[in-house]
Amino acid sequence: MSGNIQLLQHTLEQARTENRAALIAYLPAGFPTVDGGIEAVKAVFDGGADVVEVGLPHSDPVLDGPVIQTADDIALRGGVRIADVMRTVREAHEATGKPVLVMTYWNPIDRYGVERFTAELAEAGGAGCILPDLPVQESAVWREHADKHGLATVFVVAPSSKDERLATITEAGSGFVYAASLMGVTGTRESVGEQAADLVRRTRATSGLPVCVGLGVSNAEQAAEVATFADGVIVGSAFVKRMLDADDQAAGVAAVRELAGELARGVRRVS
Repeated sequence: MSGNIQLLQHTLEQARTENRAALIAYLPAGFPTVDGGIEAVKAVFDGGADVVEVGLPHSDPVLDGPVIQTADDIALRGGVRIADVMRTVREAHEATGKPVLVMTYWNPIDRYGVERFTAELAEAGGAGCILPDLPVQESAVWREHADKHGLATVFVVAPSSKDERLATITEAGSGFVYAASLMGVTGTRESVGEQAADLVRRTRATSGLPVCVGLGVSNAEQAAEVATFADGVIVGSAFVKRMLDADDQAAGVAAVRELAGELARGVRRVS
């Protein structure tokens, strides 16, 4: 069975034809529970997200800030497994028909087996993977299997990336390029900063792939700002924080649906 890279590409192209950026949300699988996490992903789509990244919780999420670390810890203590991540992808995609990616560190895939992971992700209807810590020069085996199963390989670029390095990364990637708006770990910030716009400009000079910006966006105003120069706006910690702050699971699901609606209106503002 083939994965849904074409659905991802079509979704991003459709947003562009509507003269707006796509809204890409992130939520970890198994948080606050496996069932609750699935409902949260569906709610974010219902609120207006175009794409969702489902996080594979990791015991040492070195690139994630304290909010996502807390959610990962809750999921891991709840016993979340890769099978639960695949179930989350499957049920969210089947319920909405929209593209769902997995965001994961490399170690869990390496231990699970690349062929097994890519085959199961494709079978679940996944659109691809975001691999923030897999060096491009060590990614050939992953990309071979991802291509075979119709999955996107999304790499992360940062403001520190030199132009030559950007070209190497974008040539190897597919689906879109994840542009980290600033150096550091994930989390909400007061300002996304000018570094992001410069990084998008430099990345576009190396590739025709859509460039989507993450790290720091937490409200409609920031989403509208990023939408003026990026193909997609990625929001993670703000969604997770809404779930963490909620009194119960139902309230958390309602809160992320509401935030998705606010952000969706933000990316549709005319600048």
